[in-house]
Amino acid sequence: MHTQADEEEERAAELAGPLRDLLPPVDFCCAYGSTLLHARPDGTSMVDYILGVADPLQWHSENLARNPSHYSRWMAGLGAGAITGLADRVGVGVYFNPFVEWRDKRIKYGVVRMKDLAMDVLTWDRFYLSGRLQKPVHVLVDNWDIKKVNTINLAMATSASLLLLPEEFNEYDLYAQICSLSYMGDLRMLFAEDKHKVKKIVEGSFQSFQTMYRPLLQDYISEGLLKTMSQGQQKTFRQDCGPSTTNELFSVLPWTIQRQMQGRQGLHRKEMPTRAVVSSKDMAANCVRRALRRRVMVSSARQAVSGLLASGGAVAAQYLGKKMAKAWQSRAA
Repeated sequence: MHTQADEEEERAAELAGPLRDLLPPVDFCCAYGSTLLHARPDGTSMVDYILGVADPLQWHSENLARNPSHYSRWMAGLGAGAITGLADRVGVGVYFNPFVEWRDKRIKYGVVRMKDLAMDVLTWDRFYLSGRLQKPVHVLVDNWDIKKVNTINLAMATSASLLLLPEEFNEYDLYAQICSLSYMGDLRMLFAEDKHKVKKIVEGSFQSFQTMYRPLLQDYISEGLLKTMSQGQQKTFRQDCGPSTTNELFSVLPWTIQRQMQGRQGLHRKEMPTRAVVSSKDMAANCVRRALRRRVMVSSARQAVSGLLASGGAVAAQYLGKKMAKAWQSRAA
């Protein structure tokens, strides 16, 4: 009898194919994106990967020797030093190779230094990969226990979303808010992304969101921060919006967000200041919104410029063209 567990194991083995047959070894790998919402994606869809490596310079050197065609001609000519320099100085530490042909599929993979990945997950300093890991992904390699470290990221995403949500909301509202965090201020959402993107992600991965976040919600319920109002398949919640709970939720957020409450001086402090205190839920929500919008706007702009420079324009234009076509279709619907 073919069980769901067997199907998931087969799917994981299929997704891990490029790691076995194509690319140099990595310390972390997750597959993500809309393609994973379909059990058997068609041949035109692209599977996305994030690859974490200890030393990107060494990894790109080896990959250039193995797979020079994955890089644009001019980046391959400039070499691994220029590739890692572009990712670190122009982008947000991630170098993407899109439209890579592998067997009968297309894949896109982004390579990041493990230290930078862990730092973003724990501090939201760039809020780029941390936002991705707040949504369901298929983790295929995890030598650094990023999955365990990511529980802190999930708790921070839950707290930020509760501050942004009204007193009463349902489970879908919560996951949609969590999913939306990493799109606040994203320049691509203005013209090059499907306006129904969040809805499609949450509806297509609802059970995976439940698996990720229900243990955290249970903790909030036992601590009295949340109350469940119905016991149907999709739970409805009421949260305490008083100052004590608001400050408790705010204190879970990384200091990169909390320090916004300390004013402009707090942004330049080297030492860890005293805990930020907020006087109301609205104030906390505005602070979270401003901080995340700014981070996402800067990160998405830097990564877009990095992608254009990496591809020499042609591949980026092709990728952007596809994104814009999907965006226009979603707006016409």
